[in-house]
Amino acid sequence: MPTLNPFPNRYRPLETNLTDTPPLIIDTEANPQDILEAALQRIRASSDLLQTLHCQCFKHGNIEDIPHITHALYLLTQDGCDLLKVAQQRMLNWKAPA
Repeated sequence: MPTLNPFPNRYRPLETNLTDTPPLIIDTEANPQDILEAALQRIRASSDLLQTLHCQCFKHGNIEDIPHITHALYLLTQDGCDLLKVAQQRMLNWKAPA
């Protein structure tokens, strides 16, 4: 019985790509542990940035910083979620060695 490949293309573009030919991709055949680690790095960085913002006083902040911060948070979080989707799919299809 043939197994279904959950990713018809080996390289999956990140959703944060805004171009016609995506320069940033996920290798869906990479080690799932490596994919998971990359996801955790991005989500951890996003969480750390949110924690820093939570603790900051914005009296002397610049209103122009808000879009910059939210854009960085979006990129980190979305890329992390894309990576988690791939890791999850890979792990759900994982077979224990015989």
